[in-house]
Amino acid sequence: MNPNDRPSLDLDGSLDPLGVAPGTNAAGSSGGGIPAAGGSDTPAASGENAVEYSTGTTTVGLVAHDGVVLATDRRASLGGRFVSNKNVVKVEQVHPTAAVTIAGSVGAAQAYLKQLRAEADLYENRRGRRMSMEALSTVGSAILRGLPVSPLLGGVDPARDAEADAEPRLYQLDGAGGRIEESAFAATGSGMTVATGALEREYDPEGDVESAVPTAVDAVLAASERDTASGNGVVVARVTADGVETELRDATGALMNGAAGGVR
Repeated sequence: MNPNDRPSLDLDGSLDPLGVAPGTNAAGSSGGGIPAAGGSDTPAASGENAVEYSTGTTTVGLVAHDGVVLATDRRASLGGRFVSNKNVVKVEQVHPTAAVTIAGSVGAAQAYLKQLRAEADLYENRRGRRMSMEALSTVGSAILRGLPVSPLLGGVDPARDAEADAEPRLYQLDGAGGRIEESAFAATGSGMTVATGALEREYDPEGDVESAVPTAVDAVLAASERDTASGNGVVVARVTADGVETELRDATGALMNGAAGGVR
């Protein structure tokens, strides 16, 4: 296949598990799309060679001085028109101190996560040390090329010595192989414009991970109020030098923004 003929993603970076373009069937098709578990994100042609994916979700990432906070909604939808699942976990750990928000084709996202974890484990086994975030993001962007997935990668490089601080890093990756490091925050998905407004208003560049959690939750909730493809609660991941802790909040717990959720 000519690289120039690969399916392209929407410019807004919006992707959602189980997203389906209007007019496609729920079981997928043989038209070159990657079927998603429980639904489809089969692309719909919008030109002679162009392929577009109808997608939607809200994912956000924030950089704190001691780590990174990643948050997403919990809704899976068919083209933003039908809620196919209300309990999706769209944040997955891929490294001892790194996690990825997943958005896009379920099958492609799952395969991507497995490969990225395998690359990180192989590096550690061969070299006797963990892959740095710079290396992980470089590999992550390379293996993402051509896939209908648009993740945020957040992680922490542990302190190099007793006097140094851990280094939180946040990257926005795309299906064209692009990699952009964000110094403050980032949002993707169909709810990204609303979420970005909330982040602009509430983000504290001097805050720690715990103070960044309510900001991340508020951003996802704000998007869920206006975006039909986002909702049903929030998944929050705290990524620090000690590891990754993922918290699941249902719609009630998320609205309270501070109520205890289930940690896994």
